[in-house]
Amino acid sequence: MKLITSLTSPFGRKVRVVLLEKKIPFQLQVENPWLPDTPVSGFNPLGQVPVLVLEDGISVFDSRVIVEYLDNVSPVAHLIPNEPKIRMMVRGIEALADGVINAAVAIHLERKREADQQSSDWMTLQEKTLRRGLAALSEALGEKPWYLGNSTSMSLADLACGCTLGYLDLRFPEIDWRTAHPNLLGLYDKLMTRASFQETVPVV
Repeated sequence: MKLITSLTSPFGRKVRVVLLEKKIPFQLQVENPWLPDTPVSGFNPLGQVPVLVLEDGISVFDSRVIVEYLDNVSPVAHLIPNEPKIRMMVRGIEALADGVINAAVAIHLERKREADQQSSDWMTLQEKTLRRGLAALSEALGEKPWYLGNSTSMSLADLACGCTLGYLDLRFPEIDWRTAHPNLLGLYDKLMTRASFQETVPVV
């Protein structure tokens, strides 16, 4: 299978980490979806990354759909629990982490506009969403080493949160989430000891 993504996409990083954790071989095709001649739209009509292209040519897009598929392809490092309530919790944390990313991306794109065209009100609204999301991620983790508790290893919830924090480091170094949420720092430090996270650190 082939993964089409950019090296800065936190959603693409989430999929790459899942592929590495589950030891699924894949070909990485790096593309910039913002370029006018990007081939991404030929695989995803929405023109967004990541896109997973299967051996039979079928394209799978939206990171949440991709990781759901991958977690069922291989029994290695199962990341999404089967029990409905716990599964809902893990997918809810993933959605929360993705929501923080969406707010961060909205601010990043607005900052790229000409100064006289930027909306400070829009960026303020998105930053409030971002900070509320971080606070909610911190509250959900509490004092536990992982989102699912003391005796449970990493799940998709932890992985998604880690990719979100890594994106903030890349695009918003001025946001001191480490001081505001030291429990998230503890989680992030654990994740960064894993080869899957070390190999996928976003680069510009």
